[in-house]
Amino acid sequence: MSRTKPGTNYNSSIVRSIVFKYFLSLIVFFCTFIFLVIVLWSYCSRLSWHPDNPLYKFLRYIRDYILIFAGMPLIIGSILITYHFMSRPLWYLDEVILASEKLASPVKEQIILPGDMKNIQDRMNLVRETALRNANLAKEAEQRKNDLIIYLAHDLKTPLTSVIGYLTLLRDERQISEELQEKYLSISLEKAERLEELVNEFFEITRFNLSNITLQYSRTNLTRLFEQLVFEFRPMLLEKGLECKLEAAPGLMLKCDVDKIQRVFDNLLRNAVFYSFEDSVINIQVLQDEKEVSIKFINQGDTIPPEKLGRIFEQFYRLDTSRGSQSGGAGLGLAIAKEIVELHNGTITATSADEVIEFNIKLPVL
Repeated sequence: MSRTKPGTNYNSSIVRSIVFKYFLSLIVFFCTFIFLVIVLWSYCSRLSWHPDNPLYKFLRYIRDYILIFAGMPLIIGSILITYHFMSRPLWYLDEVILASEKLASPVKEQIILPGDMKNIQDRMNLVRETALRNANLAKEAEQRKNDLIIYLAHDLKTPLTSVIGYLTLLRDERQISEELQEKYLSISLEKAERLEELVNEFFEITRFNLSNITLQYSRTNLTRLFEQLVFEFRPMLLEKGLECKLEAAPGLMLKCDVDKIQRVFDNLLRNAVFYSFEDSVINIQVLQDEKEVSIKFINQGDTIPPEKLGRIFEQFYRLDTSRGSQSGGAGLGLAIAKEIVELHNGTITATSADEVIEFNIKLPVL
């Protein structure tokens, strides 16, 4: 069995093209030369020559040494044709080197190579487009990192300033009453807990982005999970006079990572509470068929404009930019929810019209 060196492709279209054209050129050259010799020989044979004619003597000399006079043009022509086709790969190589310089610092201009190298041209343009796309992704990643620093500094500054301020008061004001001391300590503790929540959120999104998460699947009673969730949110719902209605058949089962999928529902319900009108109703609808489970969170709130709706699952994006770290998170809840749903091979979408906001989750039934 014959072997070829690694990376060698003798069936390459460009190699086949050069070899084919080389042999075709040789055949055409030989046939043309032989045809011309025959035509000239036939023509000269029909003429009447005088023995003393110099041209006649020259032609007889050529006839006597026909092998030399016929062989020399054939050899020289073959050498020139061979040189032409041997130099072509080197010319192609120069073209590829020039084109590869464009890949080092990719630009929007298309790489153009000779017709025989169209396959290579297409591949290099594909690499160029991939490099451009990766460069754009790198810029976006850098921008997201800068956004992370900005949001982190902004969201941590307010509660941290409050903690430092109240602790400074407790240190400097020795004569304040026990009631004020307790008040300042309570506020400091509340702000410190808020700091912890924010730091945990940033760690959470970093973990979801940078780690290969392995889901721990188990069969879960989805109905009971929602009942427990609604019960835990009761104090938050009462603050705004909200009512949460759950529409789910008893004993709905779903195979999923319980801890992570609970985080999704928690984030969506928390989001619904933040952006609901006071004294309104939040509906949670759960439907299941043979292929998937459909879960809808529906609340009444300000209609989300289409341009904001398209960015609602982006990291650090807040619908209401006036909401600081006192109300709502760092803009990570929906981004985390999307990450988890997609890890479960599901989808999550959002719609908004006529002061109704709806989140729709679809998870496959395993």
